Amino acid sequence: MPHIVVDYSPNMETRVDIAALCDALRIAAIETGILPMAGIRVRAFCATHVSIADGNPTHGFIDISLRLRGGRPDDAKQAATAHIFAAAEAFLAEPMKTQSIALSFEMRDINPDLSPKTGTIRDHL
Repeated sequence: MPHIVVDYSPNMETRVDIAALCDALRIAAIETGILPMAGIRVRAFCATHVSIADGNPTHGFIDISLRLRGGRPDDAKQAATAHIFAAAEAFLAEPMKTQSIALSFEMRDINPDLSPKTGTIRDHL
C-alpha cells in the first residue's frame, strides 16, 4: 500500500508514454514523504470502450486513483494529492496543449481493519 491505478482512454496510448507516466507517479509518490516506497504499486489499464463529453472520439482521459491505508492526517494527504497531481500535470503538459485530454485524480483511504496485507518486498530492498 499505497496503490496507484491509472485508467485511460485507448487514444492516449498514441499520445502519451503510459509506462513513463507510471514511473513519474511512482517517483512523485515517494517524494511526498508520507507514502512508503516499499508499498507503492502503480499500474495502468486502458478502457476498452469509452464515450466522452460530446462523443467526439478525439477526446481522451487519464483518471488516477490512489488507495492507501487510513490513518494519515488530512493535511498530509492534501499535500500528497497536490504533489502527485502536479507531477501528472507536468508530465502531460505538452500533449494537453494540443489535444483534448481530461485529467483527474482521487485519493481515498482504506480501512486497515478490512484490508490485510503481507509480502516480502521489504525483505528484498
